[in-house]
Amino acid sequence: MRYQLNPDAKHPEIRSIRSLLPYLWPKDAPTLRFRVVATFALLVVAKIISVLVPIFYKQAVDALSLEELSLITVPVLLLFAYGASRIFSQGFNELKEAAFAKVGQHAVRAAAFETFHHLHRLSLRFHLDRKTGGLSRAIERGVKAIEIVLRFSMFNIFPTFFEIVFVGLILLYLYEAKFALLTLLTLGLYIWYTIAITQWRTKFVRMMNKVDGEANTKAIDSLLNYETVKYFSNEIHEEYRFDKSLAEYEVVAVKNKVSLSVLNVGQGIIIAVGLTAIMLMAAYGVTDGSMTIGDFVLVNSYLIQLYLPLNILGFAYREIKLALVDMEHMFALLYVQPEIQDIPNAKALKVDKGVIVFDNVNFNYTPERKILHNVSFKVPAGKTVAIVGASGAGKSTISRLLFRFYDVTSGTIAIDGQDIHNVTQKSLRQSIGIVPQDTVLFNDSIYYNIAYGRTDASRQEIEAAAKLAEIHDFINILPDGYASIVGERGLKLSGGEKQRVAIARTILKHPNIFLFDEATSALDTHTEKAIQASLRK
Repeated sequence: MRYQLNPDAKHPEIRSIRSLLPYLWPKDAPTLRFRVVATFALLVVAKIISVLVPIFYKQAVDALSLEELSLITVPVLLLFAYGASRIFSQGFNELKEAAFAKVGQHAVRAAAFETFHHLHRLSLRFHLDRKTGGLSRAIERGVKAIEIVLRFSMFNIFPTFFEIVFVGLILLYLYEAKFALLTLLTLGLYIWYTIAITQWRTKFVRMMNKVDGEANTKAIDSLLNYETVKYFSNEIHEEYRFDKSLAEYEVVAVKNKVSLSVLNVGQGIIIAVGLTAIMLMAAYGVTDGSMTIGDFVLVNSYLIQLYLPLNILGFAYREIKLALVDMEHMFALLYVQPEIQDIPNAKALKVDKGVIVFDNVNFNYTPERKILHNVSFKVPAGKTVAIVGASGAGKSTISRLLFRFYDVTSGTIAIDGQDIHNVTQKSLRQSIGIVPQDTVLFNDSIYYNIAYGRTDASRQEIEAAAKLAEIHDFINILPDGYASIVGERGLKLSGGEKQRVAIARTILKHPNIFLFDEATSALDTHTEKAIQASLRK
């Protein structure tokens, strides 16, 4: 296959993060950039207030622990300060999330749109080789992964690390260095263990995603080809293929679950040992008089305050790690380069008469499969030329080359003396209308499928095109008329009805050049002649 991904394959997580950053700091969007700055400012303020909460609590406890209270207002004011600080901490946290909501949702939307936009600009070879089920699942998981990465990184990872550093500095300032060192050692060991085990677990997640994509691909492919499955009574065969993929997923999912248990047990042991050791040190300090009851409460409060987000930190890291795998798959699509591209400064095709010339055209899909060899012919203006040949001789390939879905191996194709290689693909395809051999319709109304030829057409123009295609009367006898849904790939319609919808769609496009690839093969002779007569008018 000719497509190449980003060469930085050794660090896919870094590549995924780097791909995401432009969506968080978009160009020409000062409002969104201001929101990012405001979010970080609110984050810092919220964490500073949050870290000060236990200090007010300690002072209130020490004040209440005095044997004689000269003024009851002192501990009461401290308790009010404690309550107010908790309220302000929560308030700034909510403001932070509100400020970032627009940025996060814009990033999700922009990434999803760019991926969709890019896929539509990839060449036909990519879409013939793709597996729709796996591709749709990769995009779906990638979009959700962006939300996960943004939510956990902005509201869990960064705030928790900031809080750890701040608490460590406070403990170092207020107490002996051993309290801060033991706290940081416990947290560091916890983080190291979480990262190490999560790295080990990532391979199971990748395998789960791969098998899940394969199962989804098989399911969608089977359902899209429902009639074929029924024709050959192969329901059991399809169920076996699907269940085989599910069985593979089951094995990998069990391994993933067991590895998660290993991670959780290790995290629990590290926190329990560290918490117990620090509390013993604080209790000893109270007994020897070097610390007060308030100091004991302060140390305990900080440990509990850190333990809760740290517990979430482990979960957040795991989720981010898994989400980066999903983002990697989606962003990898953006590194696939189109095989067919416009040359620099390509001009729009100008069709005057519509003369088509194939001059010594050679083409092969692969070096081993040669299709066309020195093909030359001319289609004069206003004339109809039929290309006849055995199945597989290259008749449909000629239409694909004319649309420039592929480039010729050698030779030239020209329209009114303009080499199609030198004009823009958009202008070329706007000038040509085709009714393909295999008519595929959108799972929407007949009206929508005809209007797809020119989306700004009026209802009168759409009905006029349907009349020329000899399908207007048939549509009118349907219960829902033009609003009738055609079903997946148009399967609610017969082959002839689908072809007439496709002909109407192409007529509505009003192109300079018409291509009919066995376009009336499913029609009766009378209808075929009627359509031909309409097109000559």
